[in-house]
Order: sequence, then structure tokens, then C-alpha cells
Amino acid sequence: MTDDLTLLAFDAAPIGIIYSEHRIIRRANDTLGRMFGYTPAELAGQSFAVLYPSLSDFERIGAAGHKAMLASGVYQDERVMARRDGSLFWCHFSGRSLTADPFAKAVWAISDLSARFDLSSLSRRERDVALLACEGKTAKDMARTLGLSPRTVEACVARARAKLGVRNIAELVSRIVVRPPPPPPAPAPASSP
Repeated sequence: MTDDLTLLAFDAAPIGIIYSEHRIIRRANDTLGRMFGYTPAELAGQSFAVLYPSLSDFERIGAAGHKAMLASGVYQDERVMARRDGSLFWCHFSGRSLTADPFAKAVWAISDLSARFDLSSLSRRERDVALLACEGKTAKDMARTLGLSPRTVEACVARARAKLGVRNIAELVSRIVVRPPPPPPAPAPASSP
């Protein structure tokens, strides 16, 4: 009975879930499949790379995740991913390694945040710069990270700001960074008769 309940919880979860081995998808639930435009069976045996906008994104984020998981066994971020049709969307990834080798066996929970932020208007470079701005990087830091000149970075920031209709970096970051909703108010104390 427990195994049936475990499978039911995995398959019916309201967020996307993946079990992977060495960054190969071994099992994905229906929610994840719908989120990315695949059936779970189509994803089984595929590299995680199929879900990324580019191979460089797959490698860069994988390196950051590997480092974090070596240190703590967990990793989470918000990032851009690609649906089967090539459209980009913003999502939250949380992962936990099940072994000492971070990617040998891991479970991932993925939430679609696209309703909160639409990335479709940004180019890949504008998106990279915007995400680095969210990390508090300066134009010089971004230039070093991306191998660009600071002037090119500033031009990318300006284009991203214009496309998103924001006036400055602070507004750009506030459009991208998803903050959790405030906690519900505490219930009023029960009055006694």
C-alpha cells in the first residue's frame, strides 16, 4: 500500500517532480510533463539538457548546482527554462541529492512562475544580464562573468529595461525576483461567552 501511495503522491503532485541519475531524467510526473510540453514517458531517459534554453545554460547552472550540492546536498534557484515549443519561462528549481555524489541520484521539484514574470520579450543576453543584476552584480562584474565589455552590458540592461517598461535596475530586479506572498494574518483569539 505504501508504494502505491508514494507513486500516487509523485504522479499527482501539484508541482513538477523529477527523479534523475547523473542529470538523466529517470522519472517525471504529469505536472512536469505538462509544464514543459512532454509526456513523462518522452522525458524518461533524456538528459536534463532538453529542458534548458541552451547547452551553455545547462552546463553553467549544472556547475553551480553541483558545487552547492557538494556543500549541502541541496540546491535551489529561479531560472529560465525552455518548453518543448522553444518558448522560455521562469521557474523555481529545488533539488536534493540522495547520495554523496551530488548528481548520482537526485530529486527535483519545479514550479512554473511564468504567470509572475514573462521573459518572452528578452533576448538571451538581456536575460543573462537581468539575472546577474538580481544577484547584485555591477556592470563590471557582469561583463567579467559574461566575457563582455561593460558598455555592452549597459546596453543590454538598457534594452531589457525598455522592453519591461522599467526605469532603473531596482525596478528591473523587482520585476524578476519573486517574493513569497506575505503570511496570512494570525487568527483572532476566540472570545469566551
